[in-house]
Amino acid sequence: MIGIVLKITLVLLAIAMLGFIYRLVKGPTTPDRIVALDAMGVILVSITAVLSMILGTSNFLDVILLIGILAFIGTVAYAKFLEKGEIIEYDRDQ
Repeated sequence: MIGIVLKITLVLLAIAMLGFIYRLVKGPTTPDRIVALDAMGVILVSITAVLSMILGTSNFLDVILLIGILAFIGTVAYAKFLEKGEIIEYDRDQ
């Protein structure tokens, strides 16, 4: 029973990923695209977790952590770029 639920969940997550890819390509504004990228990171973590449960292994937990960290850093960097126009500030006066 739990195997069927996990497979249905995997299909629903894949459909959600397709929706976010559409929003990433056709997003009317740049913030919509940023939100879609961040949500895609969350969905990718979820897909990896469900696959880990289906396969009955805990070897994917490090991958889940890495994907989560990279998605967070990417979202913060892009938000900073939109706010200030640059990601890394070089102060040459010192």
